[in-house]
Amino acid sequence: MSADPNTLSRDFLAVLSQVLGQPQQPMALHEPEFKGNEWAYVKECIDTGWVSSVGKYVDEFEVRLAALTGARHAIAVVNGTAALHIAMQAVGVQPGDEVIVPALSFVGTANAVAHTGATPHFVDSHPDTLGLDPDALDCHLAAVAERTAQGVRHVRTGRRIAAVVPMHTFGHPVQIERLVEVAAQWGLPIVEDAAESVGSTSRGRHTGTFGRVGVLSFNGNKIITTGGGGAILTDDPALAKSLKHLTTTAKRPHRWEFFHDAVAYNYRLPNLNAALGCAQLELLPEFLASKRALAAKYRQALAGVTDMAFADQPAQTESNFWLNAVRLATPDMAVRDALLAAANDAGYQCRPAWTLLNKLPMYEACPRADLPVAQALEASLINLPSSPKLNGPAP
Repeated sequence: MSADPNTLSRDFLAVLSQVLGQPQQPMALHEPEFKGNEWAYVKECIDTGWVSSVGKYVDEFEVRLAALTGARHAIAVVNGTAALHIAMQAVGVQPGDEVIVPALSFVGTANAVAHTGATPHFVDSHPDTLGLDPDALDCHLAAVAERTAQGVRHVRTGRRIAAVVPMHTFGHPVQIERLVEVAAQWGLPIVEDAAESVGSTSRGRHTGTFGRVGVLSFNGNKIITTGGGGAILTDDPALAKSLKHLTTTAKRPHRWEFFHDAVAYNYRLPNLNAALGCAQLELLPEFLASKRALAAKYRQALAGVTDMAFADQPAQTESNFWLNAVRLATPDMAVRDALLAAANDAGYQCRPAWTLLNKLPMYEACPRADLPVAQALEASLINLPSSPKLNGPAP
């Protein structure tokens, strides 16, 4: 039985007030913070005229991302959805295939599948990680798929299942090691959607580096931003070379000639955006420390509250806590929405998790497993204001 919405709303507002104080103006869910070399680096681009897709900061941004994550190669692109799209093509996803994705994810995960001409195939989440459940995936594949000489085939649709795309929800790492095992057993490549998890690690290894390829996002609401931007990570040098070529219009290097040798994409990240990203990467350690300290305050404030709990980082991981979240003890969409209304009316911008992807009109006919955990999470998760600057002096 759900708790009384009025009592729960009162307790919820008390937690927000304890951690964040009383807002003098609407408090955003997540705001970018520019306090380092952003202006100097961007001004250099403007002063020198190197503002478009060629310039030293693009190369520097890629080098710094590789160093941060431990990947051998990083390819900067225009956004995270573009990164996912080309990464799926790179691992062999073709029109008419199916791709395993979590039902609880940002729409870009499914859209990138659709951009390849493939069909999303939705699988359930794990209650602790909020991301794709490896055991649920294994059981589902055992029930609906068969191994053939052409790969894994969905028995009901006849389509090939071409890849698995786990997403690290709110920055919390999924059980990625177990997912790698399951995918390997079925002969499926992993495209790791680490769009939300820059700075997050599982057993000390950065997210986005477990699959054959991984992707990052630097949208304006992410922990660091390039305004709009993304990146692809891989340890495969041949794949990295191909990805760079295909995301830069497949133009062969030449002093003056424009010769393109493949149907490709103009997914290049402008030098201006990369300059912003280089400056933001310099601030990442400070942002991570601030966000983890803010998470600790939420955790402490929620410790004594009944009927709701802090959505904490999974065991053996270190999350960037991109978006902090609270979870209702009893999933209830009406109670969730009552809390969201109370918080937003009081000036705290809170939001629910995404509508499950299988409920969206363009994806409602797609194949899916049973989704009890994802449905419960949809009805119980509320994201809390999480900007790094919100971590003020300890109370």
